[in-house]
Amino acid sequence: MAAILDQQPDPPPFACQECGACCAYAADWPRFSLEEDADIARIPEAMVAPDGSGMRWTGERCAALSGTVGEHVACTIYADRPIVCHDCVAGDEACLMARERHGMSITLP
Repeated sequence: MAAILDQQPDPPPFACQECGACCAYAADWPRFSLEEDADIARIPEAMVAPDGSGMRWTGERCAALSGTVGEHVACTIYADRPIVCHDCVAGDEACLMARERHGMSITLP
């Protein structure tokens, strides 16, 4: 039984649904880069940037982000989010940069 427990993946260093900093970092992110047209078509048009290059930016955050950054957030199109969003990793360099911009801890727990 101990061997099975040893094989469990480590939990992410930060809880993404308590953060959201990566989704409120810069208006030119997230961009569409490797998506197929069919993938982009599943995203509601109201959430796509006017020039079609990526997600629409509303105020200081991705239009698909709901909730309060740094408290509790969720992606309203999680299943259809862009590839760059799939590639985000809690605790990586980009995550820490976004957290720092929002005044959140960048010290790994």
